[in-house]
Amino acid sequence: MKHLIILGDGMADWHVPSLNDKTLLQHASTPAMDWLASHGCNGLLKTIPDGFHPGSEVANSSILGYDQHIVYEGRGPLEAASIGVELEPGDFALRCNFVCLEGDILKNHSCGRLETEEGDVLIRYLNEHLANDRVRFYTGVQYRHLLVIKGGDKRIHCTPPHDIPGKLWRDYQISAEVAEAEETVALLHELVRRSQELLPEHILNKERAREGKDMASSIWPWGGGYRPQMIPLTQRFPQIRRGSVITAVDLIRGIGHYAGLRVITVPGATGLYDTNFEGKAQAAIDALRSGDDFVYLHVEASDEAGHDGSVPLKLQTIEDLDHRLIQPILDAVDPSSTIGGEPLAIALLPDHPTPCELRTHTADPIPFTIYYPGIEPDGVQTFDEDAAKDGAYGLLQGDDFIRLFMDGNR
Repeated sequence: MKHLIILGDGMADWHVPSLNDKTLLQHASTPAMDWLASHGCNGLLKTIPDGFHPGSEVANSSILGYDQHIVYEGRGPLEAASIGVELEPGDFALRCNFVCLEGDILKNHSCGRLETEEGDVLIRYLNEHLANDRVRFYTGVQYRHLLVIKGGDKRIHCTPPHDIPGKLWRDYQISAEVAEAEETVALLHELVRRSQELLPEHILNKERAREGKDMASSIWPWGGGYRPQMIPLTQRFPQIRRGSVITAVDLIRGIGHYAGLRVITVPGATGLYDTNFEGKAQAAIDALRSGDDFVYLHVEASDEAGHDGSVPLKLQTIEDLDHRLIQPILDAVDPSSTIGGEPLAIALLPDHPTPCELRTHTADPIPFTIYYPGIEPDGVQTFDEDAAKDGAYGLLQGDDFIRLFMDGNR
């Protein structure tokens, strides 16, 4: 049996008063999601273990069954893997956002959707002025980049910038958890300070300001760690001889890399509401037909809409995921529910909620559904947070979900 996981990042939400107290999944038109839920079995999944921040790196690797107490190293090493930066022993890799500051306030975590080409110009500019034998910046995607410090100490506390839009950024500066990490913290503070001097003076930022766009006015390092120790999925599950990951997000590519999956790049996949839903669907279909046994299909759009706090935009992303990605995949599966000559199991879930009201992630359990040929449906009729509570699987955690999905047992 082949296996496909469809991951709508952050699409779970809270009940919204303006939607008659429904969640966005309940309010949206989602016939393909509801078909999977009504023909499969459902449940809730705790993707954030106790004591861990509800980040996508934690949630997605937990969904794949990795024990966070063993593998967690933050987003930085995952970003490094996704862009081909091989970390050496002692290399401390941090996710490095370009953020927009307005005085003492962190206006947003993404500089108003900085383009990758613009980010590359600014990363090369920072390397010209700040890089040395110990410090190096690497270009990632859009506003999401990488900072590597040789000999850095990971025992520091960093706040993800998407957690603090509209807040006083100085209240969330990096701090040391142990005395030995003070030197690393001092270095990071200096890099941030120097970036705030350099970036507003760059012609690219001045042009953005003239056009009324948000400037990339500072770097924001966070999510640091060393190279994680992850056993490839092909070694954990004999059903997977070859697998792939489809995503526009660096950290998911990194998880896929360490999990032993090949990365499939889809033209026009942006990680935003305008992503190429149809292209991602076709890439998954092609991979399954051409010999892949496992595909992890990740779509970021709903998460970004949640961070923006936009209920209408998040509703659009959910409906686009349903109509433009899930339905074409269902249409490609033949009447006997096989693809590429083998039965296909499909799992649908978000990784964590990103409530529009809160504009950041929560650790609440998320709904999931599993469908495969011959499964006995559990009576749930819709895919949403409340309906999943009545599903046959109940509440799962740890590696329960991936083992259940891969084994194909109710």
